[in-house]
Amino acid sequence: MATNGTPPADTHALLLEILASIKSLRQDHVGLSSTVDAIEGRVNTLAGVKQLKDGLARDASIASPKIPPMVHRSRESITSLDGDGKDVNPDAPLSTSPPPRRPSTTSKIILTSYPGQSGVDPISLKWGASDPKERGPVVVNRGSTTIRKRNAVGAHGGSYAIYYALAVGSQQLNTDHIPDFTNTEPAANIGPFPAWGDPKKIVAMDPLGHLAPWLFKDIIQKDHVDIRPTIAVTRAHMLLPELKESVAAGRLVPDGTICMNDKGELAVTKVAVEPVWYLPGIAERFNIDEGTLRRSLFENTGGSYPELITRNDIKVFLPPIGGLTVYIFGDPAKMSDEKLSLALRVHDECNGSDVFGSDICTCRPYLIFGIEEAVKEAQKGGSGVVIYFRKEGRALGEVTKYLVYNARKRGSDKASEYFKRTENIAGVKDMRFQSLMPDILHWLGIKKIDRMLSMSDMKHDAIVEQGIPIIERVPIPDELIPEDGKVEIDAKIHAGYFTTGRVMTLEELGSVQGRPWEDVDVSDLLKGFAEM
Repeated sequence: MATNGTPPADTHALLLEILASIKSLRQDHVGLSSTVDAIEGRVNTLAGVKQLKDGLARDASIASPKIPPMVHRSRESITSLDGDGKDVNPDAPLSTSPPPRRPSTTSKIILTSYPGQSGVDPISLKWGASDPKERGPVVVNRGSTTIRKRNAVGAHGGSYAIYYALAVGSQQLNTDHIPDFTNTEPAANIGPFPAWGDPKKIVAMDPLGHLAPWLFKDIIQKDHVDIRPTIAVTRAHMLLPELKESVAAGRLVPDGTICMNDKGELAVTKVAVEPVWYLPGIAERFNIDEGTLRRSLFENTGGSYPELITRNDIKVFLPPIGGLTVYIFGDPAKMSDEKLSLALRVHDECNGSDVFGSDICTCRPYLIFGIEEAVKEAQKGGSGVVIYFRKEGRALGEVTKYLVYNARKRGSDKASEYFKRTENIAGVKDMRFQSLMPDILHWLGIKKIDRMLSMSDMKHDAIVEQGIPIIERVPIPDELIPEDGKVEIDAKIHAGYFTTGRVMTLEELGSVQGRPWEDVDVSDLLKGFAEM
């Protein structure tokens, strides 16, 4: 030891070398642990695939990794890798930015679970049972008091589930938060209807989803299980600029109840629905076996839901897709009365037209026309319904839609080539799969449709195949079709969409051409890209 109290140079160097070695060992340990977890997860997944293929339940006597409880820290709690909150090198300069927050769960990542696994005790769920107590609730949340009770794969919120994950990861939200559902009951009574207890008629939504917190209140309180609604029913007013024009033109007449004034303000009952899929029913609807469906969902979501493979005892999946909204004009109780007339518009989302008024298609004009006709039917003593599905760009997405627009506008943009450009890019012209759409009609109690405000052959066929007759089909009036939207509508009519007019020949379709990009020099634009 030096006389001034400092260690000799060689001892100081040795201490620094030991500290560096310890730090290196810690890093190696973290890497090794991650590798072991990854290998374990891969082995478990492969075991699950074999289990699903063989159709055998996993032997409950085999030891299984235990699911750890969720652990939560306060937002101010920030620790180092080893949890002691100290820096390995005390001489290192302090960072000017705060270190990243530790995750709100344990460091052990459980990639999947298995039937019969220790601690796994799902609440019984019998899809299609008419008695709610026999049917049971849909339980999917992963809070510490609920994770072992789950009987569904996926997450609430549909396509918004990732935002939930961000809120949890950034510690804006505690996963053990239990919602307070005081005064959130449905604003209108709907059902129950016989279809709610038919496992073949409703497979893409939970028919008890709007009543779950109240039907299963005892389970929530006694077992501390997080059970949430997947349907909400409310009331509102609707005000669209076109509706004021409808009143001025005499197409809508204010009655003070449904059409409330000369501004075209409408009273409406709204229903929001999150998707809940009963996998055996979905598979049957698409005429495939359940194992094929599960594997396709697992593989084509990037392996995001391994329990689709390993938990063949779980039959319900909450997929990460958009839901739907129902707009009901008039008394909701009248929808199920077969003695009364019902007008229906089933509309698939088109953000560009519905919200921003793009004129390349007929979506918003047809939506406004559907609302007008639904209101008029309700005013005559019947019922009017508009159902809005989140299936942007034929469920191909808005990016694909815009790529198709580019291809059309840089080409000839003829009606004869309308579907070809979509198929060239996406490999298919439509992925909306209307076979699941009639579920909402069954849930609403609709048994017949007097006026179907749609020209779609796929929507018509899906509804009729589900045993709901359609008396009259109403096409969009010619005067509501935008000039640039004629390419779309003429191509669809030629492809089989309903019309009361004449169907063009393929040669005639070649003369129907959309508006060119007059304000864009395409050749210069492409040349600029090539030079980048």
